[in-house]
Amino acid sequence: MSAVVAQTLHVFGLRSHVANNIFYFDEQIIIFPSGNHCVKYNVDQKWQKFIPGSDKSQGMLALSISPNRRYLAISETVQEKPAITIYELSSIPCRKRKVLNNFDFQVQKFISMAFSPDSKYLLAQTSPPESNLVYWLWEKQKVMAIVRIDTQNNPVYQVSFSPQDNTQVCVTGNGMFKLLRFTEGTLKQTNFQRGEPQNYLAHTWVADDKIVVGTDTGKLFLFESGDQRWETSIMVKEPTHDSKSLDVIQESESLIEFPPISSPLPSYEQMVATSSHSQLAMPQVFAIAAYSKGFACSAGPGRVLLFEKMEEKDFYRESREIRIPVDPQSNDPSQSDKQDVLCLCFSPSEETLVASTSKNQLYSITMSLTEISKGEPAHFEYLMYPLHSAPITGLATCIRKPLIATCSLDRSIRIWNYETNTLELFKEYQEEAYSISLHPSGHFIVVGFADKLRLMNLLIDDIRSFKEYSVRGCRECSFSNGGHLFAAVSGNVIHVYTTTNLENISSLKGHTGKIRSIVWNADDSKLISGGTDGAVYEWNLSTGKRETECVLKSCSYNCVTVSPDAKIIFAVGSDHTLKEIADSSILREISAFDVTYTTIVISHSGRMMFVGTSVGTIRAMKYPLPLQKEFNEYQAHAGPITKMLLTFDDQFLLTAAEDGCLFTWKVFDKDGRGIKREREVGFAEEVLVTKTDMEEKAQVMLELKTRVEELKMENEYQLRLKDMNYSEKIKELTDKFIQEMESLKTKNQEKRIYDLKKKNQELGKFKFVLDYKIKELKKQIEPRENEIRVMKEQIQEMEAELENFHKQNTQLELNITELWQKLRATDQEMRRERQKPCLLSGPCRFTSLNSSETIKSLWERDLEALVKRFKTDLHNCVAYIQEPRLLKEKIRGLFEKYVQRADMVEIAGLNTDLQQEYARQREHLERNLATLKKKVVKESELHRTDYVRIMQENVSLIKEINELRRELKFTRSQVYDLEAALKLTKKVRPQEVSETEPSRDMLSTAPTARLNEQEETGRIIEMQRLEIQRLRDQIQEQEQITGFHTLAGVRLPSLSNSEVDLEVKTN
Repeated sequence: MSAVVAQTLHVFGLRSHVANNIFYFDEQIIIFPSGNHCVKYNVDQKWQKFIPGSDKSQGMLALSISPNRRYLAISETVQEKPAITIYELSSIPCRKRKVLNNFDFQVQKFISMAFSPDSKYLLAQTSPPESNLVYWLWEKQKVMAIVRIDTQNNPVYQVSFSPQDNTQVCVTGNGMFKLLRFTEGTLKQTNFQRGEPQNYLAHTWVADDKIVVGTDTGKLFLFESGDQRWETSIMVKEPTHDSKSLDVIQESESLIEFPPISSPLPSYEQMVATSSHSQLAMPQVFAIAAYSKGFACSAGPGRVLLFEKMEEKDFYRESREIRIPVDPQSNDPSQSDKQDVLCLCFSPSEETLVASTSKNQLYSITMSLTEISKGEPAHFEYLMYPLHSAPITGLATCIRKPLIATCSLDRSIRIWNYETNTLELFKEYQEEAYSISLHPSGHFIVVGFADKLRLMNLLIDDIRSFKEYSVRGCRECSFSNGGHLFAAVSGNVIHVYTTTNLENISSLKGHTGKIRSIVWNADDSKLISGGTDGAVYEWNLSTGKRETECVLKSCSYNCVTVSPDAKIIFAVGSDHTLKEIADSSILREISAFDVTYTTIVISHSGRMMFVGTSVGTIRAMKYPLPLQKEFNEYQAHAGPITKMLLTFDDQFLLTAAEDGCLFTWKVFDKDGRGIKREREVGFAEEVLVTKTDMEEKAQVMLELKTRVEELKMENEYQLRLKDMNYSEKIKELTDKFIQEMESLKTKNQEKRIYDLKKKNQELGKFKFVLDYKIKELKKQIEPRENEIRVMKEQIQEMEAELENFHKQNTQLELNITELWQKLRATDQEMRRERQKPCLLSGPCRFTSLNSSETIKSLWERDLEALVKRFKTDLHNCVAYIQEPRLLKEKIRGLFEKYVQRADMVEIAGLNTDLQQEYARQREHLERNLATLKKKVVKESELHRTDYVRIMQENVSLIKEINELRRELKFTRSQVYDLEAALKLTKKVRPQEVSETEPSRDMLSTAPTARLNEQEETGRIIEMQRLEIQRLRDQIQEQEQITGFHTLAGVRLPSLSNSEVDLEVKTN
């Protein structure tokens, strides 16, 4: 094997026509197909890991990830045969778990796949004409069931499992919507299609038995258990335009071959072509993805709609609209967003939605942003960067910067950075770009467009043309290694230009066919070219003539290169060989082993060589070339490789292909050492900026600085004015605040003083009333306390009496006990006496016993015997003194043996009588105590009622007295006024007499009038005196009532004194 090793580093591209082409592995990692690889891309950390396709794979057709995120199924075509490879994603690197490639049924391709909810089963749909649905137990490679879905060669687009049921599956396609259930080893259809058949493009499960299906006419259907429950049509909000990109690509002279309509693979173009041309304006639903709130679906070019489930209903309403943004770098921004969304996927947490489009672009949006946009459409963002959407036709790199330049049939030029794996510059044009070359400095590019050859500057933020040449359809162009020359191919002619004065210094003619490849030797003295005419020429630029030539008309050359010492030319072409040419002759040919080499490149060190094939693989060889089949072959692209380059330091290999993807590879030798040339200086960081741009930017900066200064001065002035205004306002407010504080303080002090005085007066009144109440209560409490004291003494006497009764009862109990004992003894003696006649009546024993002494002696002897027996039994009981239970039983036996039941009955009768007498006495005392308590409560209630009534009467009398005093005061003031008037008339009367005569009549009538007034006043005073006397009598009567006293002992003024004072004043 070869000692040269290439390792995939990064890929720029997406294959959007792979079914189910994007999904989440976890919250940060997504998986998508690119080239002939599946890429695991970490969105946060920006790294990529690769799952290469199978050996000799012709490209991936469909993907599927298991619900537990452990397995990835890839459908491929390997050597014209279908295969399904299942990878284990949890292992690092991902390893193959199973390969399904032996089938006992007819199959061309597997176009759609799905894992069961428990990840144990795999569902796969084959392409027409078979259109079989296969149900696999994939771990055992066992086919559980197979059924033919369609017999009319209609395309099938998607198959899926129910999210909760391994046995229920759904299939949609053109004119078909089928639900099937796996039972008894077969798949049986459970629904029946009703109504007009639709072209069902996509579907998703929103519940265990509910499916949302989209059509090519913009209709959405909700089916529950196969029955239609809901239908809606997506509204077209703006007119759609026919997309030109795909048509132009098909008409161009590119190498890509799109599947025809009759192809068994249901590609995006076939899905579009299946729709009626009269309905092109209708939004087509190519993708549907479910999430917790509802589902998202594509709704025509550049548009995605979110539908949310309505509460308490099984219907859905449109909630949000998401659009693909217009690309300002596009040559036609109005059309840049007109790309269909082919696949949608939510992250596990549903925080992010990603989408892939028909132009090989990846977009994402954070779902929270859709909530923020109120009524306005939200917009996607690029998940990574804009990617090529058509075959890459040109590839170039430079020496001074880590840049890669690519051009494509999508009319775009892109500048990539292979160190940071980012897109530096991007611009679209009106024409297709066929070739590109990057100046060694990294500041210029030359691009061959369909109409012209353009020399362009790479500015800091733009790609700008500064020289155009009338070279149409330039398929190859290349800067010299020194950068002072560049060559451009026009058909079968090579034009050489100088970069100093930009003039054409030479035109190299000699090829009879189209030139496909040119390459400079190390010192730029020679140019080597190869073409479709089978000729390889070596041109001397100083003379403009051919130095060597090698023509093999049976071979159409695709690419040529030259060894670092410029002695050997390497060429690859259509004859499946790699040729070494030197001195106009072929030194040797090395077989390509049934593939066509499309590109070739040799390292600057001359130690390794790489070739690209028509099946998308690259082969790494060690130089000098071996005779045997010694090379390492790597899966790379899903189409023929169009361009291949090594960076100047031989560190990285760059490959581009018709699949629109760009790969960067790390180059190693077999021992793992990097093959690196020593760099004298590092990469340059300088960028180009035109003088005009600089002047404009300087002018803009100057204007901005001026504007900033003006704004600064204006702001300072405004701030100063505001400070002054605010200072004045603050001063005014401060003064006003101080004044208000002072006024409020004064008011508060006055109010406080007034309130305190008022409160003091009220408190004085309350004090007066409360003093009076306290005195009255004391007066009322004293007799109650006396009564309570008396009652307490009575209670104590009763308790003492009760204690005496208790003692008496105790003494009586003792007496009763003694009497009971005496009675028992007497009763026993009586029994003995009764037994004596029985003894005397014996036939032999008592015949001679007649005297009382004999009876007494016998009784004593029996008594002694009884006592002796009792002592003996008692002694036996004492033996059980250590065993309480037995002792208790023995004592009970003694009691039952020597104590008679009649004695116990009599004693119990006596005890009952004593207890009854005791209870009767106690009940009598308790009754007396309760009666006394009720009497005390009743009397206290009566006294309280009388007290309240007397208080009320007292208050009313006080009010009447106050009113009378006011009236008396007013009457006294009137009397005083009358007296003052009388004294004034007395003083005036002599003057009136001395004045004129007619005034005598007036004097004579005046005393009469005055007398009448005095009589009236006297009568009023007399009436008031009588009223006051009456009130005094009432007050005295009230004072005689028990418990009534005047307020605080205050006595009213004596009427006699007031009368005397009144008489003095009247006199």
